[in-house]
Amino acid sequence: MVKLDIISDPICPWCYIGKTYLDRALANHPDHPFVIEWHPFQLNPEMPAGGMDRRDYLEHKFGGRDGAVRVYGQIAKTAEDAGIEIDFAAIKRTPNTIDAHRLIHWAGIEGRQTAVVSKLFDAYFKQGLDIGDKDILADIADSAEMDAAVFRKLLASDADLADLRARDAHSRQMGVTGVPTFVVAQQHALSGAQPPELWEKVITEIMAQDASA
Repeated sequence: MVKLDIISDPICPWCYIGKTYLDRALANHPDHPFVIEWHPFQLNPEMPAGGMDRRDYLEHKFGGRDGAVRVYGQIAKTAEDAGIEIDFAAIKRTPNTIDAHRLIHWAGIEGRQTAVVSKLFDAYFKQGLDIGDKDILADIADSAEMDAAVFRKLLASDADLADLRARDAHSRQMGVTGVPTFVVAQQHALSGAQPPELWEKVITEIMAQDASA
């Protein structure tokens, strides 16, 4: 088996697109060699705990309305061309994602990490839900067959906060400046949403190497 580490943020549209591309390649290779682990990276580590109005956030980040429209127009076109559903109009707030990353971390302990990541992407990009909201996160945990009551207790504490922030900082120190970043076998880093064809090639090459070993 080959480790595939994915550094990501659940409010990053390129991360959602990148995961969808990867999923398509994996579906064509049900015997793929990857063991996947998701790692935290906050696009907006200084975001207020309660998040902020999405329009205000985008206009501030991209230098006004025109900049935001230009950047997200490109993302919307890429998603549409790839048949990926994103309802940007439904998204009203940009959340602080630290609690979402805590959910992803705890889901990993229970072997439900990728399922939870998928549900977070769906909640945010398809339903426009505020995935910084503790109740919404608890519902996602419950839908992934995690114990929502235990999750709420952990969320009410500082459990794993320092560790997740340290892991985020470590990725930045290692040179990660944007997400998604995929690291294959702890050696080869791929930045950005890679097309299914590239993943098909990587999987085929790994499986061929394993067969000849």
